[in-house]
Amino acid sequence: MGDKTMPVTGGCLCGAVRYESSDPPYDVGYCHCRMCQKAGGGPYSLGAFIPATAFRFTRGEPKFYKSSAWAKRGFCETCGTPLVMYYLNSPDPGVSIGSLDHPEDWPPTLCHSGMESRISWDSINDDLPRTRTEDEPDYIAARAAVDQGKE
Repeated sequence: MGDKTMPVTGGCLCGAVRYESSDPPYDVGYCHCRMCQKAGGGPYSLGAFIPATAFRFTRGEPKFYKSSAWAKRGFCETCGTPLVMYYLNSPDPGVSIGSLDHPEDWPPTLCHSGMESRISWDSINDDLPRTRTEDEPDYIAARAAVDQGKE
């Protein structure tokens, strides 16, 4: 795959919101859950987490929507581009791979989660693990935090 472009940068379609990270993304994966399908407007979302200590918005700020009791999503208020998702128990943003300036640098390596909602005509042509949302460690931790009132 070669060298990766650093720092990692990205933003929305209209350019109103831009971000960068001095650290590389981790846990790059697909999510096929209904929430991600609706938030991204496709059969799945493709995202990666970035350490909060390395991440910052460099132009504008996203508008946030609390999409569940355990997550919020940030998008450009002007053009609607999905940009970030935060589990409410974690400071690390999950960035939309499509919003990266160099998405080719960060192929999926983690898994296909949310398989309970996978659209049947959506072909999967890789050997990444497939899991149900309810079995994902980050999801489990976020739900547990909400259940314990640590939101």
